[in-house]
Amino acid sequence: MMTRKVSLAAIVSLLMVACTPSLQHTTTEPQHQTDLSLVSQDLVSYVNPLMGTDSSFSLSNGNTYPAVATPWAMHFWTPMTGAMGDGWTYKYDDEKIRGIKQTHQPSPWLNDYGAFSLMAVTGELKFKEEERASWFSHKAEQASPHHYSVYLADYDVTAEVTPTERAAQFRFTFPQTQQAYIILDAFNQGSMVKILPKQRKIIGYARNNHGGVPENFHNYFVIEFDKDFELTHTWHDSWQLNTNSQQSEGQHVGAVIGFKTKKGEQVHARVASSFISPEQAQLNLDRELAKDDFNNTLAKAKASWQKELSRIRVDDQDLEQVRTFYSTLYRLMLFPRKFYELDQNQQVVHYSPYNGQVLPGYMFTDNGFWDTFRAVFPFFTLMYPELDAQIMQGLVNTYKESGWLPEWASPGHRDVMIGSNSAINIADAYLKGIRGFDIETLYQAALKNAEVEQGRPVNSVGRAGLEYYNTLGYVPYDSGIHENAARTLEYAFADFNLYKLATALGKTEEAKTFYQRSLNYRHLFDRESGWMRGKNKDGSFQAPFNPLKWGDAFTEGNALHYSWSVFHDIAGLKQLMGGNQAFLDKLDQVFEMPPVFDDSYYGFTIHEIREMQIVNMGNYAHGNQPIQHMIYLYNYAGQPWKTQQKIREVLNKLYSATPDGYSGDEDNGQTSAWYVFSAMGFYPVTPGAGQYVIGSPLFDKVTLTLPNGKNFVITAQQNNPDSPYIQQASLNGQPLQQSWLDHKTIQAGGQLNFLMGSEPEKSWASAEHAVPYSMSLEQSSPETPKAKTRD
Repeated sequence: MMTRKVSLAAIVSLLMVACTPSLQHTTTEPQHQTDLSLVSQDLVSYVNPLMGTDSSFSLSNGNTYPAVATPWAMHFWTPMTGAMGDGWTYKYDDEKIRGIKQTHQPSPWLNDYGAFSLMAVTGELKFKEEERASWFSHKAEQASPHHYSVYLADYDVTAEVTPTERAAQFRFTFPQTQQAYIILDAFNQGSMVKILPKQRKIIGYARNNHGGVPENFHNYFVIEFDKDFELTHTWHDSWQLNTNSQQSEGQHVGAVIGFKTKKGEQVHARVASSFISPEQAQLNLDRELAKDDFNNTLAKAKASWQKELSRIRVDDQDLEQVRTFYSTLYRLMLFPRKFYELDQNQQVVHYSPYNGQVLPGYMFTDNGFWDTFRAVFPFFTLMYPELDAQIMQGLVNTYKESGWLPEWASPGHRDVMIGSNSAINIADAYLKGIRGFDIETLYQAALKNAEVEQGRPVNSVGRAGLEYYNTLGYVPYDSGIHENAARTLEYAFADFNLYKLATALGKTEEAKTFYQRSLNYRHLFDRESGWMRGKNKDGSFQAPFNPLKWGDAFTEGNALHYSWSVFHDIAGLKQLMGGNQAFLDKLDQVFEMPPVFDDSYYGFTIHEIREMQIVNMGNYAHGNQPIQHMIYLYNYAGQPWKTQQKIREVLNKLYSATPDGYSGDEDNGQTSAWYVFSAMGFYPVTPGAGQYVIGSPLFDKVTLTLPNGKNFVITAQQNNPDSPYIQQASLNGQPLQQSWLDHKTIQAGGQLNFLMGSEPEKSWASAEHAVPYSMSLEQSSPETPKAKTRD
């Protein structure tokens, strides 16, 4: 892809589009000013939405699909190469397109809900999804965040889509034919279509889902065309065609409209949908598309991405790395999904995926906090505090409507993954000074998670094994609760965040309790093996024990991965392991050993194991989340140069803006967030501590335009692929000899400078006082919980 330059006039025009208020935005949405210098390049052109799409059940290079959307939109659009209901909706190596669908899928493992698709065919009418599928080529496909275009070779039709938050415009360019059709597939699990020829309109709903919805769940859609219908058909269950009909309702229905077209004739479709009502769907269409034509919507959608991508400006000569950066940044700004709408009075309302009612206020969904507490939400606290406040208020509404905080929502509670990680996101936001949400309600909700086990809607919500954890200090291996060691470690980190939050809120006794519980990680450390290990009710460790065994006591990992999940007290972990050198030896061992594994718990080699095995980095499994912070831990033991070397290796080796550009699942932006932070030169190892641990800056210069209008500029002199090592650093002109940055320091704006080199500078930030935060090193104690928190 060639880099495109834009003229000053184009820049000004783009700014006018980006900054001019439109009906689809209200004062409830966060607004950010963009400096003219930050849009001097077409940053959108660097993004490749096909990054990560060369994936399958057995091997994930991202498990992504090309999401055509605006940032954090309610609806996405994507081409379908897979069958209806297939979680791998678009696979790069597939050869045929079945349609372009509205999608809400956060992951192939969670699958989709409320989906429907549009497809164009010519000649003999083919409406069944296998029969209508058309050959296509990536050579005649264009994918960008704001626009998708594909040539449907079997029909000589070019299909395009461009989005708004809750609507979209399609453009179909037809050949000369007497038989041109557009097919609406409303999918299975309950659907309805109604064709209104006089209004050139189709209305209906789609109810498909994979759980997490109330009984009255519907996605109501409305589609308006700019050409008269000469033919109308519908189909009923089992692909039963009802010729010359205009309405159908059943388990799986759809609609066909037909007409004659001239060569090059363009037929447009304006589409919107709502989870609230058919009337709200029409309102979404009228408001967000207004009188805009396809090109107007295209320009606005592009401007929305240019505006957000411009918040972080990268200057570097390596265009491939720049493309990778903006492609990952795009992924970071897709989830969680806005699940709210604006009523006729421009008030924020939402259909509750928890109780089925239409209620006031924010709602966000399609997020797994097990993944995203690590770097996605810390990114929001740094760059999008207003959005983060809205998400937090959405959590308030979730608690009020379901009685529990979400851990994996899509769109309602889903029984996936483990942990009590909502507490981490809540505490980190509040401790970093973000306000505008009901913190007392969220604190009480998090407290319920930590104290009440009964009545949980699904096993992933709240804390499975809570009574054991609160009495024994761990979830026992022989309790019948799977992934018990992983749960213990994650609960302990959540308790650290609750300790910090209770301290900030002046809740003295509760702060003491959570402080003590945050030390529960100690119960699982096995001095004999030097790793975390499942423990039985009687205090004995699980036996036999193989630290290479994936699953069992751990979640999608083994003891070599989860032993580092003591985010809040690495100093305490070092002490358990026997001090700095023993700790360093353990870190080195993970990288230096071969990629051996034990997959007996699963009975087959799961894709996460295979992704670790094939990248030749020992037992370091970057393709899955539990170990992604591990490389930064060398900073805690006086060897930051090892962090620098390995961070740069991962950045260069495991990421690229290509279909196989990830080394595992790109889960809701987390694997992308790791890249974005690490490429800038730092990473949030410990949410709740208000620090970022320094790695190895990838680019010559990065400029962060912060929400307060200030800039934080990171420069790296003498930086090249062979120079990953920091020789010296300065912050605002003063020497920097610590291996971490404070959140408030970045928020204040300023200049961070690095001098890089090809050999380690072992004196930089290696002193004992230079290490990042650990709870064991905290000067304040839980006996004085009102002491200032380190944020």
